[in-house]
Amino acid sequence: MMASLAGCNDEQAAGARPAPAKVQIGAQTLRPQTVTLTAELPGRTSAHMVSEVRPRVGGIVRSRNFEEGSDVKAGDILYELDPAPFEAAYRNAEAALQRANGAIPNADARLERYTNLATRNAVSQQDLDEAKAAMLQAEADVAAATAALETARINLEYTKIRAPIDGRIDASSVTPGALVTADQAAALATIRQLAIINVDVVQSSANLLRLKKAVAANRVRTNGDYVSVELLMEDGSRYAHPGKMQFSESSVSTSAGTVSIRAIFPNPDGLLLPGMYVRAIVEEGFRENSFLVPQRAVSRNPRGEAVAKFVNADSKIEERVLSVDRNIGNNWLVNDGVENGDRLVVDGLQRAQTGQNVEVTAVRIDDTTGEVIAVAESEGPTSEPANTRRLSSADSRITTR
Repeated sequence: MMASLAGCNDEQAAGARPAPAKVQIGAQTLRPQTVTLTAELPGRTSAHMVSEVRPRVGGIVRSRNFEEGSDVKAGDILYELDPAPFEAAYRNAEAALQRANGAIPNADARLERYTNLATRNAVSQQDLDEAKAAMLQAEADVAAATAALETARINLEYTKIRAPIDGRIDASSVTPGALVTADQAAALATIRQLAIINVDVVQSSANLLRLKKAVAANRVRTNGDYVSVELLMEDGSRYAHPGKMQFSESSVSTSAGTVSIRAIFPNPDGLLLPGMYVRAIVEEGFRENSFLVPQRAVSRNPRGEAVAKFVNADSKIEERVLSVDRNIGNNWLVNDGVENGDRLVVDGLQRAQTGQNVEVTAVRIDDTTGEVIAVAESEGPTSEPANTRRLSSADSRITTR
């Protein structure tokens, strides 16, 4: 009798025990969006234009008219050579031209006289031909003297060595009193144009081929010839001025299997200098109706496949295999495995087991920080209303005020 009463009491206690509480998780509703595809490529900066200053004539440097490291303008006189021998050559060429011009009247008068006499057969044809030849010779002498005078003028002008381009000039290799020669191998100074900076990067030919196939299949669209490029500096900071791709080489390196790409950037503050190591973020194109899945919600199964947990219509956990393409910031770009409106588990993953009933709170992931943000159900997964709060990964429960 006592044993029977004890059994009844145990059954009543078991019946009064409350049902286990549902596990609370945070889920983000996935929506399709247009995704910008970028490639982060290593590169080096270089001056947009470089000019090595060399003398066109030889002589003694009389003066240097610039400050080393300063900005110069095209046409500025950088050096002046001793002009005395070139001035003498110019005056000699002037005299030769005057002498040649002095022979013209005599030759012209002789030709005119012989032409009149020839009409009356008073002069031989040979004399007439010689008069014509003398006139042509006199005109040729004038032309040669004129060219010699122009050459002397050019050489005299070359004694003023001018800047060929705008830019910043480096240290001078000569000082006043130095002897320089025409077209010598050693440059007197180097000018680099820094208002615009080139950034040369390399991209894998395999990646370029994959992108071209995607564009041809209309999976990716581009902006045409204009390709935007952003820059990450050596310290990891983002350069304030965007650039654009100038050209891509038409051949692949046989040793590295890469294609060289050049982008140009404005440099109004002079922050970029030639030779700096940078990383260029090149805009490859756009994919429409694509899904971004936070990386924190994706793991790998024993077969190495990317998997994520979702909440189905019955508020139960299910696991799916995803086809991921590449990382976009803190997200994965997913090719297959998700649909519009799917609820992805992004918080409480360790507590969520496949087939388990769960209580769902709407959240979203901040793309910049990767933090979990609780949102009201009426707000979209991409908005952050006033009654939201950020949740750290240490939060064990997700609640909204």
